[in-house]
Amino acid sequence: MDLQGLPASHGFHMPAEWEPHTQCWMGWPERPDNWRENAVPAQDVFAKVASAISRFEDVTVCASSGQWGNARRMLPEHIRVLEISMNDSWFRDTGPTFVVKRSESGKQTIAGIDWNFNSWGGLEDGCYTDWSLDILVARKILAIERVHRFSHSMILEGGSIHVDGEGTCLTTEECLLNKNRNPHMSKNQIEDQLKTYLGVSKIIWLPRGLYGDDDTNGHIDNMCCFTRPGVVLLSWTDDESDPQYERSMEAYSLLSNETDANGRKFEIIKLHVPGPLYMTEKEAAGVVQVSVQGDDGKARLPGTRLAASYVNFYIANGGIIVPQFGDKKWDDEAVRVLSKAFPDHKVVGIEGSREIVLAGGNIHCITQQQPAF
Repeated sequence: MDLQGLPASHGFHMPAEWEPHTQCWMGWPERPDNWRENAVPAQDVFAKVASAISRFEDVTVCASSGQWGNARRMLPEHIRVLEISMNDSWFRDTGPTFVVKRSESGKQTIAGIDWNFNSWGGLEDGCYTDWSLDILVARKILAIERVHRFSHSMILEGGSIHVDGEGTCLTTEECLLNKNRNPHMSKNQIEDQLKTYLGVSKIIWLPRGLYGDDDTNGHIDNMCCFTRPGVVLLSWTDDESDPQYERSMEAYSLLSNETDANGRKFEIIKLHVPGPLYMTEKEAAGVVQVSVQGDDGKARLPGTRLAASYVNFYIANGGIIVPQFGDKKWDDEAVRVLSKAFPDHKVVGIEGSREIVLAGGNIHCITQQQPAF
């Protein structure tokens, strides 16, 4: 059922990702012009991610009619597999943003925001030219769960926002102020919409996201996230010759001089990026570099720097599901840092996560938490 008005005026707000979940939603990859070798290696990693999350909470994986049987065979029986059409499997960005409100008795009610979507940039800058199926994903998920729906015409992807559940939202100017999203809206107008839909009172704008994250125009979930109110993890490099260094220093300086919605100074935990990593000739050759049924996908070229980041992890009920890229030094360091940042969670590394970043994202990008209610 659709709800009228603004979520905040109804008492709703977006909870932090570490708050309890009912389940996690994921899609199932298959586009041969984005996932190499007809998505077979990526499907194996998606199955690993889903299985790891299912150790901590329920998981629902959505697959197309042509892939439902394959997904069902590859996934453990306790993971629910539903048939939903989609253009691609980035459910952080096409799924709903769930919001909650609590009554005086402590009862929690849930609703979902169905944002507008244009494939991360529309016909000229987007990752593909037909997103007619993706734009229905959030609505279908909310209907399946019989969850009330708020709709919004503003272009916004879930990976472009992070909240602390206590009034603070992190985002980047590189993404939300990009002319390929909402060129008719000013920064103040976008802030107002985030406040009234997410139930936050303060927006912190980092200038830019991770270097090389061109697919999303610098989503925050590759660059910086909350671990708890007042504490953030920031993608980092010590290499001053790396183009990422300038971006990390820029964000560090800004956050060092900021406070959250409750006046806290930020504790900043540095989480070193891997590599740098680059797409190989073999990997690029496995991607179909032609349009799929008339839908022009984004070219995947050898030598392209991969937007690889350990900040792109998922917080489950008692678990941290983090990518592992085959760079042992920084893979191990990421597990160590996250184990310290989340002492009450079990950190689970997913080997082979490079397969996801080859297509433009990682574990946080392919997951969407549904809060408990």
